[in-house]
Amino acid sequence: MDPNARYVKERVERLGDGPERRVLISGGAGFLGVNAAAHLIKEGWHVTLLDNLSRPGTERNLKWLITRYPNRVTFIKEDVRNASALAEHVRDQDAVLHLAGQVAVTTSLVDPDTDFDVNARGTLNMLEAVRAHNHDAPFVFSSTNKVYGKLDKNNSACKETQPLDFHSPYGCSKGAADQYVRDYARCFDMNTVVLRQSCIYGAHQYGTEDQGWVAHFVHSILKDRGLTIYGDGTQVRDLLDARDLSALYSIVIDKIGITRGEVYNVGGGPENQRNLLEVIDQIGELTGKKPEYKFADWREGDQAYYVSDITKAKRDLGWEPKFDFDHGLRDLIAWAESVN
Repeated sequence: MDPNARYVKERVERLGDGPERRVLISGGAGFLGVNAAAHLIKEGWHVTLLDNLSRPGTERNLKWLITRYPNRVTFIKEDVRNASALAEHVRDQDAVLHLAGQVAVTTSLVDPDTDFDVNARGTLNMLEAVRAHNHDAPFVFSSTNKVYGKLDKNNSACKETQPLDFHSPYGCSKGAADQYVRDYARCFDMNTVVLRQSCIYGAHQYGTEDQGWVAHFVHSILKDRGLTIYGDGTQVRDLLDARDLSALYSIVIDKIGITRGEVYNVGGGPENQRNLLEVIDQIGELTGKKPEYKFADWREGDQAYYVSDITKAKRDLGWEPKFDFDHGLRDLIAWAESVN
């Protein structure tokens, strides 16, 4: 029997006609978490959000989700660094999405200890809780393209076979977590999956100049705030709408017999690549605003060019982005105008 078919059969037999499927999302009130939660709720899941609400915007996201789906959401205020508290929350879940993390390279350079505790130790805490108390649950980890380091500006899409080259404390902490998640499938026979994500954007993102740069540009331009461009603005990224990423989370879980132990590069791919200046100009055109910006030195570990090769996800899972960047950016601007 196909491994994924066997997993689905076993899960159906276990759930029977019982309660809806349940998923725990760490970092669930964050930008990625709330989008994933909304998507999974529409697919019939009950969502438990675990979040310490430390990031600006999380309380607004949480209020929006609970107001919209009051009977489908459970919220737990907790921190992934608190290992002893995690066991009771991972039990009886049909899947775990581990999205919690310290998200900025700049913050990691200022406070490497906290960066390590949240990203590396926090991920290990989650893995150990699931290993001991819910061993077979699919465990999907939100990793990053930063595990590949600065990369040469060779204008080629990055495959999963690209050698790892952790750069910055953030790159090291996420890279260590990435490898732990991957290895727990090998050493402990767990259903773990690593998604190395590129630049994700979309509704419910309250970006800063350190992280979530597309949303940061949108909010700033709408409010007539000047921008600082680190580097020359020609650095290229592939851009992925959070709705497409959320759909992938669901596919990865449902096809865990195929995805367990695998690593996937996840982004908008070559069709959705842009440089920073192009994005700024496009936001200006769509908002009717004239963006103001200045330049500053390149930041440590910044990649001059990063575009994901998403061939593996297409081949294994039949997934590819449905929202092109032009469409997604218009939707992000509409949402930002509604909350600003």
